[in-house]
Amino acid sequence: MGKKSLSGSFSNDLNLVKTDSKCARMVLSNNLPVRSGCKDVWNAFMAEGAVFGIHDIPFCPTTAITIPNHMVTWEEAKQIHKKHLVHGDTDYHEDAFVNWYIDDIKFDGPHGIWHDHNTALKILCHFAGVITPDWSTYQDFPEAIKIYSTYRMRTYGYWLGKKGIAVINNVRWGTEESYSYCFEGIPTNSIVAIGTVGGGPRKLIDRQRFRAGFFKMIETLRPHTILVYGSSNDDCFTAAIKMGIHVISFQSKTDKFFDGRKS
Repeated sequence: MGKKSLSGSFSNDLNLVKTDSKCARMVLSNNLPVRSGCKDVWNAFMAEGAVFGIHDIPFCPTTAITIPNHMVTWEEAKQIHKKHLVHGDTDYHEDAFVNWYIDDIKFDGPHGIWHDHNTALKILCHFAGVITPDWSTYQDFPEAIKIYSTYRMRTYGYWLGKKGIAVINNVRWGTEESYSYCFEGIPTNSIVAIGTVGGGPRKLIDRQRFRAGFFKMIETLRPHTILVYGSSNDDCFTAAIKMGIHVISFQSKTDKFFDGRKS
């Protein structure tokens, strides 16, 4: 598939941005905390300069100007990076977007992308771009954790965008109560990505929840393009196409594995 330009198609719609915060904030002066001895223990620096929504979730602009040709998971990206370094190739470029449609334990924690962000950045800069991380928002999680996961998705993506990385927003929703924040910080009339690996419409238990959130996403964000990592074989994707939305599917690592066994 040749690259399709997305230039000029993005909207910086800030309808969700608040003008009067009711949340207490640290006052900054010349980019330094007013409070002496204050240490940044939650990566506040990543959101520097951001515009915040009603849940204090940063607005994450879509900075990608082309549709990805390929996608690889973070695990695959690390393997690719290691192979290049073994061969002494430190200035390589991979024409693939990196996603995090994998278990959180494989990219979160003390040595994960949030805490060891500089090491992650050294890998990501060799790739064509990223889909923002897919931190979990399972329906049995406390609401505060689900909002924090959404906060980190946008904050990390916003930071990578400032570092010159091409960014496309991942969208992840839960049950109906998550609709008030799970779409916050994403441009309208833009391109978005979703993952259907391990859940989504393929599992009967998740199907109704997935479809409801999928159509709520379309209603709220009005995307012109939806990238799907995993299966897009469901009536909801057919309905999106009939609405004039481009739906582009990428084969998951799991599907590639099973296709290899079949052959």
